[in-house]
Formats: sequence, structure tokens, C-alpha cells
Amino acid sequence: MGPTSSREVTQLVCQESDLQDGQMKEVEIEQNKILLVRNEGKFSAVSGLCTHYGAPLIKGALVGNRVRCPWHGACFNTTTGDIEEFPGLDCLHSYKVKVDCGKVYVTKTTKRVKEMSSREPGVCHTVLLIGGGPASLQCAETLRQNKYGGRIIMVIKDEKLPIDKTKLSKAMNIEIEKILLRPSDFLQKHDIEVWTEKDVVSVNTEGKVVTFSDGTTQPYDQLLVSTGARARALQVPGAEMENVKLLESYKDMLEEKNVKFYMNSGVAEMRGENGRVKEVVLQNGDVLQADVVISGIGVIPNSDFLKGSAVEVDSRNAVVVDKFMRTNIPDVFAAGDVVSFPLALREDKMVQIGHWQLAQAHGRVAALNMLKKQTEINSVPYFWTVLLGKSIRYTGYGEGYTDIVFKGNVEEMKFLAFYIKGDEAVAAASLNFDPAVSKVAELMASGQKITKSQAESQDLGWLQLP
Repeated sequence: MGPTSSREVTQLVCQESDLQDGQMKEVEIEQNKILLVRNEGKFSAVSGLCTHYGAPLIKGALVGNRVRCPWHGACFNTTTGDIEEFPGLDCLHSYKVKVDCGKVYVTKTTKRVKEMSSREPGVCHTVLLIGGGPASLQCAETLRQNKYGGRIIMVIKDEKLPIDKTKLSKAMNIEIEKILLRPSDFLQKHDIEVWTEKDVVSVNTEGKVVTFSDGTTQPYDQLLVSTGARARALQVPGAEMENVKLLESYKDMLEEKNVKFYMNSGVAEMRGENGRVKEVVLQNGDVLQADVVISGIGVIPNSDFLKGSAVEVDSRNAVVVDKFMRTNIPDVFAAGDVVSFPLALREDKMVQIGHWQLAQAHGRVAALNMLKKQTEINSVPYFWTVLLGKSIRYTGYGEGYTDIVFKGNVEEMKFLAFYIKGDEAVAAASLNFDPAVSKVAELMASGQKITKSQAESQDLGWLQLP
């Protein structure tokens, strides 16, 4: 990492005695928030706002030389500023810290970005990335950050550059330019080719070539399959009517906004007139009047183009990968929502988890292993959603839980919930209880088990909440 400018400003920010080991403090230099951390007697300083959505890291979870964002779980090294867990694309800026006569000084310089290489003349090697989501982009950037000098081609079925799809379910009428993950000039600068409106129809893994729907082909040396997943359609009579829509964002819970829930029942049939739905019949016989039906019942991996190839997919059409994001075919990797991968948190149980943070982690791990920098996927799942302006956090893997332990009050919209399986808390969710879920995620990331008795305890001192 190198500074883009030599301008420096040094400022006294606190006394050495103001911070003990394991503590952090937010200071300000020229209206810039900076996070000051003390660990093992040494001070370090990084920019104080998460590079993802600008959350104040002072409210996050600090463990050793790593701080986890309180909002969405991104992690940063407080010594180097490097991003170590996602979401987010950029590192934090790190600052010089000097202690003199019991006083702590921080020197602010112009913002730095992680160095990235470009294509090198004479390097005859091509990495082809199928898909335009966070896994592909993170793979491309990680390759360039690790001095890969070959050709990088990202193939996108859509007409737009990679966008932050998480914002589509949280903002209306947003301009496409405001949600681009990277602008076109950034991609061009680092020789990341993006081919839009290109649909892959087949992969020949023996010949190392892909074929597109327009009849063109492209050879590759290494391939990443990161084609995501598509919304699953209802398989009931009437599902084909024109006012039955698919919801491809996280499902809302919204009874206070006159959304009524019918639990423990499914849809048996949809009835209508002239091709438009009028009523929905539930399996228990209830009939609901409807002008529009929105369906959000999960997703199907986009792996159809691999049929006929030797790439292994499971019974649910997910591409099977190992902990290095490798498929069963040499030089073919896969990442993101399309894969089934071994979750270290659950003794390498094969899981399919469709979420932004994991997709980025997959892309990074795939890139490092393409470069023979052996790296295993060991991320702790961290999800979030926003309902009526309130943010819900979730971490862990709760499949098969048998009980839920609540702290706080659900009715007052402030709670921390532990999902219990056997004698262990395997996941946690919260609302207005930051940074509890980030703390839990850090404990899980360090390999610590959270017991049922800890979750049930009245004293949450073990979480070290502020």
C-alpha cells in the first residue's frame, strides 16, 4: 500500500493512560473519524468508518488486532487496515501513531488504497469468470492485488456492470450509477474485462473452452463459476398468471403495516379471471383475496449450462466445491450462491448459503487458490436485513435448532436471540442490540463454542458488551 500524496497532519489525540489493552477510542483529525486501538501495549490507528456502508467501528467488536463492523460484520486488521472479512471491497486507511512522554500522536495522510497490478505483456494466461456478482468481482480484484498479470474476463448475462444488489430491496427508484460496485474506469485501469449480455450455454472442461448463446467461444486456463441463483417459482395451479410476481429479495415480516401472516399452511392453488389472479387457496382450505401475488420461496442455482460437462453438481443443482473452492475438475473453481461448500463452523458440513458476505469470501479464496496460495474457506456466515428502518443481524448456521433463548424484549423491538441445538448456541440474531451479533461472530470465528448455559445466563458478561 502506498500513499497518493505526501501531505501529513500530526495531532495529539489522547494520553497514553487513556487506553488500556483491548480498548479502542474514536478520535478526529480534520473532521475525519479515526479509530485508535491499543493491543499488547502498542497503539495503532485506522479510519473509523467501515468501508462497506460507513458504520462507526467504535461501536463494533474488537478482538486482538481485528475489529468487526457492528452493522454487517466486515472485519479489518487494526494494524494494517486490511479487510479480512466481508462485505465491502476496500481496506481501511492506516495511520502513523507515535507515543512520546505519555502522549499519543496520530499522523493523518491522504487516503491509500490496496495496490493492484494490471495485465503484463507476454503473459499468456486467462482467468474466465462466469457471473457478475460479488464473488466474481472479489476474485478479479484479489487476483490483481496478488500481482496476477494474465488476462481477466468477467462474463455477465445482464447488461449492467456489477451492482450492489442488496440495495435493490432497501431503496426505491435508485440510479444504477449509485449502486455500481466499481465504476468502469476502475475496471479498465486494472485490466478487468467485462463482457455484458453474454450468456454461457456450455463448458468443455477437456478443451478448456466455454460457448456462448451467440455461438462465440472463449478458451480459458482457469475458470470460476459464480452464476448465482434464480428465484424459485410456485408449482401450483394458477402460478403462471400475469399478476403473480417473484420476490428476489429477503422476505419481510410486517404485521404492524397490515401484513397478515398465515402460518403452518401452504398454497394449494391460485384462481383468477382473464389470466389475472383473484384469490389464493391455502392447503387448509382458507381462501384469500388477492390483486397481486408476490412469491419468495427460495432460489435455484444457475448451473443448467454445466449439464453435459464433467463438473459435479448435487441433487439441488448446486456446484460441489471443496474448502479451497475447487470443483472436481482441475482449474475449474466455483463461488457464491451457486455452490455447495464445506462449512468449517459445522465440521465441514456441505451447505448452500446464498448471501453477499460469503460470496465475497468465496471469490477471494478461489482467487488465492488459483494462484497456488493455499487458503481454506472458514468464514462465519453473517446476514442482515432492514425492516421498517430497523436492522436485524444474524450470524452462525442455525439449521436444525431445537430452541430459542431470548434476551431483551421482542415486543419492544430490542432483543438478542440464541438458536440452540443440543447444548450449543449455533446461531444468534438481534435487533437494536449491537454489537452483540458481531461479538458472537468473533467468538465463533475464533473457534469458541457458545454453550446453552451461557445463552441462558442472566449475566452476559462473557460477551463483553459495552
